[in-house]
Amino acid sequence: MKIGLLQCDDVKPQLQPEFNNYPDMFAGLLKAHTPDLDMLVWRVIDLEYPDSVDKCDGWIITGSRHSANDNVPWVARLEGFIRQLHQQQRKIVGICFGHQIMAKALGGQVSQASKGWGIGVYDNNIVEPQRWMLPKLEVLRLNAIHQEQVTGLPDSARVVAKSTFCPCYMVLYNQNSLGVQGHPEFSRDYTAALMLSRKHIIPARQLREGLESLQQPAPVYGSEVGQWILNFLQAP
Repeated sequence: MKIGLLQCDDVKPQLQPEFNNYPDMFAGLLKAHTPDLDMLVWRVIDLEYPDSVDKCDGWIITGSRHSANDNVPWVARLEGFIRQLHQQQRKIVGICFGHQIMAKALGGQVSQASKGWGIGVYDNNIVEPQRWMLPKLEVLRLNAIHQEQVTGLPDSARVVAKSTFCPCYMVLYNQNSLGVQGHPEFSRDYTAALMLSRKHIIPARQLREGLESLQQPAPVYGSEVGQWILNFLQAP
């Protein structure tokens, strides 16, 4: 299987010696299940794109510190590429920023969350299970760090998982595009390090509560969602 990773950011330089970069994280997540996976990377943040949507069997859009509402050329071009992939019924998965820009590109809305930052770990209810969601989970729990979230959806969208904090946590569009707000590729340690690197912009109470949530014994289902992503990309 060949996956195209559309890279929308880099791990902060001071964190790369310990945690590497985002392509490494996604390779580790997915190759744990499919060791012979072939991953090709395009730095869309630098306006790098494949010359054809047929280059890969499926596509993943990474997270980013940037906003889907930023009025900059690389964000606008990525929206156009998402629409092209979706219209040609290519499989796409968007993670965090990738989830948000997918929603915006397909007719939805992205805004700052009214309840503030979503950081650490929080539970989401699975409201519309899909056949590719194996292994089965009772609740969806991933590491997270986001200030914005999807706040409006086009008619083609169906909410698969949600919480009172994030009503559009996992969203499916016409069976070929999937968005997920949480980060299956993040470890707890990286999530904590990233949160601390942003302590100048995250309110102290939310930062403290987010760090405390990472210390709770409840499992985080990054590996399971990694398998879901592979199942989804290969589903007919």
